[in-house]
Amino acid sequence: MKKIFLVGLLALVLVVAGCAGGSSVTEVSGNLENGVRVVQMKAFQFGFDPNPVVVVKGDKVKLVVTSTDVTHGFSIAEFGVNVQLFPGRPSIIDFTADKSGTFIFYCSVPCGAGHRSMRGRLIVK
Repeated sequence: MKKIFLVGLLALVLVVAGCAGGSSVTEVSGNLENGVRVVQMKAFQFGFDPNPVVVVKGDKVKLVVTSTDVTHGFSIAEFGVNVQLFPGRPSIIDFTADKSGTFIFYCSVPCGAGHRSMRGRLIVK
């Protein structure tokens, strides 16, 4: 009886720990400045930081994205975003997060061998 209780308790602890560990993914990204959600981002071979980007449905969003190495692109089809990113020069991307869900953003400019894997997630809560 003690073994069953201990196994059940251990399973409960693991489930709770797993849920707590994933909570950082749902924290809203960036800062609210004059009613606009501003998120500073870096693009690099072959990723984006932060990733994921989390905003709230209805947010006016301003992504300030800077490539740290080569020319990249930044595209989110569902929000009509497709911007070229030049090395060392911040690009401003404005849109309203008017749909909830998880959306893929990706590099839209071929940038090397890992280009196809250069993706991220925009989570609109």
